[in-house]
Amino acid sequence: MNALTAWLEKHILPVAAKIGAQKHLVALRDAFIGTMPATMAGAIAVMINAIIRDLPPAFWPSYDGNTIPVIKQIIGVNGYVWNGTLAIAGLIFAFSWGYNLARAYNVPDLAGGIVSLAAFIQGISFGPSNTAALGVDVPQNIADAINNSGVGATIADGNISVGLWGWLKLDHLNGNAYFTIMIIGALATIIYAKLMLADITIKMPEQVPPAVSKAFAAILPASIALYVVAIINFVVAQVTGGQLIIDLVQKYIAEPFLGLSQGFGALVIVQLAIQLFWFFGIHGTNVMAPVLEGIWGVAQLKNINVFQEGYNGLKGTDAVLAAIKDGQAYYWVRGSFDAYTMFGGSGGTIVLIIAILLFSKRADYLTVGKLSLGPGIFNINEPIMFGMPIVLNAIMFIPFLVAPIVTTAIGYFATTAGLVAPVSQQVPWVVPPILLSFLATGADWRAPIVTIICMVVSFFIWVPFVISANKLEAAE
Repeated sequence: MNALTAWLEKHILPVAAKIGAQKHLVALRDAFIGTMPATMAGAIAVMINAIIRDLPPAFWPSYDGNTIPVIKQIIGVNGYVWNGTLAIAGLIFAFSWGYNLARAYNVPDLAGGIVSLAAFIQGISFGPSNTAALGVDVPQNIADAINNSGVGATIADGNISVGLWGWLKLDHLNGNAYFTIMIIGALATIIYAKLMLADITIKMPEQVPPAVSKAFAAILPASIALYVVAIINFVVAQVTGGQLIIDLVQKYIAEPFLGLSQGFGALVIVQLAIQLFWFFGIHGTNVMAPVLEGIWGVAQLKNINVFQEGYNGLKGTDAVLAAIKDGQAYYWVRGSFDAYTMFGGSGGTIVLIIAILLFSKRADYLTVGKLSLGPGIFNINEPIMFGMPIVLNAIMFIPFLVAPIVTTAIGYFATTAGLVAPVSQQVPWVVPPILLSFLATGADWRAPIVTIICMVVSFFIWVPFVISANKLEAAE
């Protein structure tokens, strides 16, 4: 065991430390965390609507929450919350990304957020433009009325032309934009930061207030950054016949990544990385946040939006399942890890605590187990991670690595086989296990059963090593 620990410390720890300290990845992690007040509020709104609007018809077919006083108003209020949060999650993330990236470079962060947001907005659609044959004869008086109405549509020679402008496309403002923002926002903000650090700024007299001086100092770097992005947008549009970067990124980068994320092999790789980081005392979930949130988090936002908006006339979980078949939603998303793998925290440590309380004879383990039980119920596992500790504890390395892989497999194959609904709600991670999976799947009663199975299997993986630790103490 000591040899294993020494080998891991020599070959894995340095790499883990470098990744955990990489400033761009840290900024990206903090950017995702920074959006949580808004995205969590939107998720709560969708979850409440799922409970009071979408769940009851499964038991009472005649139920219609949109016609019931008070319920109808609550649904409407939650709709407004969704409009200002998940519906425009891309806008919120764009500012958070630039803000945190600027902080990583130690330049004015507010301007960094604005630069990233502006760079993103300049490359999205401001309205559809299309011409189509109607196939019917439109009376001239109706055609004249439409042509003179100012609605952005004209009819001529049996064709209708739509040239709306000033209407931002919602699919460009929500979670679909994340990949584009990561690229374009980073480019613009890094250019701005480098120019600020090179002191290519407008200098103001010392008598000018600091706030004004900072604003003027950012003008030149921000302008240059935004013009660079604008030129890129222009060139891409010319080369591709008017296509937008955001649409190209979505088609050739985002969709392939999201597709790969649904393979079990990808889940194994990311889960192993999380556990390895944690083993060395580095917060694995935080370090892997750029991957977890950038890929599976985007997939989760898609599921939430489909659940809220519906798909092909379907609502709720039925809409999500239909969208999955068309590649517009996903079986496994960020919340799936929480539901079926991270009960009690990374590694499923709530079951380790139970195993310790039942089978451990070590006074130190029992003391830590008792102290860790309360936080563990709410998925806080730092007390057991560092108090036991699991960190650099060679005897616990194997179950800490293996148990999450096994439970991920159970949750993944149960979901893809249709035995349980996909996660379609974003639930606060501190919600206790079992209840979390029930809420995350839009109140699917089968989800807690799958979580319990995962916990039982994980328990039996941990138990032999807890018992072995008793013998190890005796030998010591």
